[in-house]
Amino acid sequence: MSAAMVTSIEVISPGPLTTIQDLGRPGWAHIGVPRSGAADRESLELANRLVGNDVGAACLETTLAGPRLRFDGSTVVALTGAPVDGAPMNTRIELAAGDVLKVGTAQRGLRTYIAFAGGIEAPRVLGSAATDLLTGLGPAPLARGDRLRLSFAGGGRSSGAPAPEATPPPESPTLRVVLGPRDDWFTSAAIERLLHEPFTVTPASNRIGLRLDGPALDRARQGELLSEGLVPGAIQVPSGGQPILLLADHPTTGGYPVIAVVTDEDLPVAGQLRPGQRLTFAARNTAPMR
Repeated sequence: MSAAMVTSIEVISPGPLTTIQDLGRPGWAHIGVPRSGAADRESLELANRLVGNDVGAACLETTLAGPRLRFDGSTVVALTGAPVDGAPMNTRIELAAGDVLKVGTAQRGLRTYIAFAGGIEAPRVLGSAATDLLTGLGPAPLARGDRLRLSFAGGGRSSGAPAPEATPPPESPTLRVVLGPRDDWFTSAAIERLLHEPFTVTPASNRIGLRLDGPALDRARQGELLSEGLVPGAIQVPSGGQPILLLADHPTTGGYPVIAVVTDEDLPVAGQLRPGQRLTFAARNTAPMR
């Protein structure tokens, strides 16, 4: 490692919510631990490819606006996901000692990913460095004055191969779903509304889930379920009829019936939805309208 290579990064300002994320900790739901990890896994993987890291290396995930970071040596970074003011996207950016990277406000979408050559050094809990807002596992969100250290083992070299093309977060996406496992708890009219009418993301949304406002999804049955297992993309419907779309930090069990589940392929799109944005759902065999 050259003496000029970056060893630490100073957080001048953290942004509204900037966390360390990787591909999460799958396989622990039986003890109540969600997968967590990047809300938009495709963007995290792309950022890592651009700087020559393993696809699951730890990166930063911003929310709406990003941090200001000062580097004590030279390095390479890449930004993917929600495009922001003042920084080039989806390309390698070379920085020198003393440089400050300012990640501005997202112009479209919600979450931007910042990868550093080598990846972020962070303690691993159950095999992952991901920050989980539900359980509190993983590092705390970034704060002013924090210092990030980078790891240079097994990463940071460009492969020379072109990175996959990045698709900007869509304005009004259609998310494909598989009905069930509890669609029989709802009226046929509720199923029609789910698949054909728009919903809006409310401000009461986060990495745990998106609370949606739209047509009420009426039940055909009364009462509540005993708690059942949940997966990312599950659409729970409380008794009021307004759905909740579960994201990366979702609880592993719940008692609200799940009317449908968003396909894995469309979860990265769901992870970029911001308050006020409209979306629709469609059956899985429908071509996505992004």
